[in-house]
Amino acid sequence: MIALGGAVGTGLIIGSGTALVRGGPLGILLGYSFVGAVCYMVLVALGEMAAYLPHKTGFAGYATRFVDPAFGFGLGWNYLLKYLIVTPNNINAAGAVIQYWTTKVDIAVWMVIFIVFIFAINLLGVRVFGELEFWFSSIKVITLIGLLLMGFIIDLGGNPKHDRIGFRYWDHPYGPMGKYLQAQVHNPHLAIFLGFWSTLTNALFAYIGTELIGVTVGEAQNPRKNIPIAIRRTFVRIVVFYIGGVFIIGMIVPSTSNDLFVANKSKTGAAASPFVLATTLAGIHVLNHVINAAILIFVLSAANSDLYIGSRTLYALAAEGKAPAIFRRVNRMGVPWPALILCTLFCGLVFLNVRSSSQKVFGWFVNLVSTFGAITWMCICYSHIRFMKALEAQGMSRGNLPYKAPFQPYGSWFALISTAIITIFKGFDTFIPFTTDTFVTSYIGLPTFVLFWGGYKIYYRSSVIPVEKVDLLSGKREIDEEEERFLHEQDLRGPRTTAQKVWDGL
Repeated sequence: MIALGGAVGTGLIIGSGTALVRGGPLGILLGYSFVGAVCYMVLVALGEMAAYLPHKTGFAGYATRFVDPAFGFGLGWNYLLKYLIVTPNNINAAGAVIQYWTTKVDIAVWMVIFIVFIFAINLLGVRVFGELEFWFSSIKVITLIGLLLMGFIIDLGGNPKHDRIGFRYWDHPYGPMGKYLQAQVHNPHLAIFLGFWSTLTNALFAYIGTELIGVTVGEAQNPRKNIPIAIRRTFVRIVVFYIGGVFIIGMIVPSTSNDLFVANKSKTGAAASPFVLATTLAGIHVLNHVINAAILIFVLSAANSDLYIGSRTLYALAAEGKAPAIFRRVNRMGVPWPALILCTLFCGLVFLNVRSSSQKVFGWFVNLVSTFGAITWMCICYSHIRFMKALEAQGMSRGNLPYKAPFQPYGSWFALISTAIITIFKGFDTFIPFTTDTFVTSYIGLPTFVLFWGGYKIYYRSSVIPVEKVDLLSGKREIDEEEERFLHEQDLRGPRTTAQKVWDGL
């Protein structure tokens, strides 16, 4: 549920409006489908490592253990930077959502309220956080299913106008493909390709966050059973919620609408989500406010889980000696409060939207987060490739693992190469014409990662671990014993009822 709560947020519900404007309904569908396949390969790669060694250090620990300590150091700080940025991004999105109702209250006031809210929840400990996130995520699932059904009903004519839309917005003059930067490139075919390519960047941002189950394994019960289950269900969520969601959006909202968020002429107070805009276009009253309220819960839930992951990532770095020792401190509920305070302070970046529009600040944050997230995905894939090579070199069969990732090793190589290509070319529009702010936010993550990785390697003179010497056993016995204790406690409780099994399945 944490994976769903943290991942399904601004990228799908709000950022999809940008992708629709630039790529058109078919472009956004193709873009989200392709990146969805990449995302699934990253998740199964992570799932194989996490089910074998569910350590609290997360995937930075796998990079340290299977590749090189410098690689793990670079990945750990890169992932921390991602969450230092994505948390204020979600708070900024919450401000944009609430401005749909009123622009009379200064947006800075809402920012303070939201920051205090998520800080308080995280300070109360993982039990309170987990319970609230469960219910937040439940609301998300119900809302998403409702939005998909609403979209189909509106499209088929079940609206006050009794207007059967069908695939009207896929035809001229709306779609099916957008033409991005046509005025600059003076070539309609190139503009269509650029529109499609821009949807890949947006989709990358939307899917980033699904990998956070690799961080939660250290505090999850029976991770060897639950992590593979979460991975398998994520594939269904990708198909239904992400791909199904953008398909519906492309059917009920014209890609030429200037009211779409981050569209070239979108105005303050415009609907932050294409779903809200769809109800307005269909002439449905009141429902747009209900959906907007649900979307506010969406983005606040995402900000809440992002703050949790950010503080845990900093704590893990400190526990490994890769961050100042003060961040190892926890309170009696196990909350790393110094790390939580630092991550909360970075939420102050959201006050950039006092001088610039929420739309512009959202664009900057999307660029930063997608770069940091893409680097994380590439590091996970390479760590998994090294893990598989180490197993082979040391005579261990992948068939004996608690969870065996499908389509390997080709899946990890496919995800690694695809993500690298998207990352390198994702900032193409910063050169047409050249704009300093978008160029910096699009690419600053790459030299930052190299600086962390190279700086550690030079200072500590670390080297890549030969696959024959990769440590595949340390800590495994303790995990095996903990799993046995948990399974024994479950057996003592007796068999579960049918109702309990159905609830677990949901």
